[in-house]
Amino acid sequence: MTFRNRLQYLLVVRLQISNKEALNLIFSGSIFVNGISIKSNCELTQTDEVRYQGKILQEAKKLIYIAFYKPRGIETTLNTEILDNLKDILPFEYDVFPVGRLDKESEGLLLLTNDGTVYDKILRNENKTEKDYIVKVDKEISEVFLENMSSGITIMGKKTLPSKITKIDDYSFKITLIQGLNRQIRRMCYKLNYEVLSLKRIRIGNVKLGDLKSGEYEVLTKF
Repeated sequence: MTFRNRLQYLLVVRLQISNKEALNLIFSGSIFVNGISIKSNCELTQTDEVRYQGKILQEAKKLIYIAFYKPRGIETTLNTEILDNLKDILPFEYDVFPVGRLDKESEGLLLLTNDGTVYDKILRNENKTEKDYIVKVDKEISEVFLENMSSGITIMGKKTLPSKITKIDDYSFKITLIQGLNRQIRRMCYKLNYEVLSLKRIRIGNVKLGDLKSGEYEVLTKF
């Protein structure tokens, strides 16, 4: 079931009844949402509990958000058939999935959650969720490089959106993206004849990597 369904839809699916029968149950006050009798075709979220005649039709889901420092050399996948997968190294038992990816040779902040609404919130460009990365390259950074990286570079047939970039030292810079194209930073650098030696994500929106070390995690109280 998708998130934010109408109560009527849930009843039709769970009770195998018609739309009219579902509405009749709702208007009669027979359906309880979070312990309260509901008489309108309200919108549900995954955190709502729904009962009918004492039977749970939808359990209230406890939402979990985790900030995890993905080590370098780990694939962002829960598929245990893939070598160096994420699931085998996670130091907790929560049933969560990663939001977005970090390629195998990159490290740093990875968000994991059981909240399906977060995926669109973070990954859709129009939501403009900023992501910060610290990058080290193989040769001295020039002003031309900084200008091209910030204004956008054509990779995979499309020009990247403008980004914020700050030089840290001769070989390192910090870049802020709102996109998440496949290996975007590495491809951008490659087009300018630079090779990325290390890449670490340190922020996603209002969540920061902070003092977490490789392989460590923090359960977030809010997101």
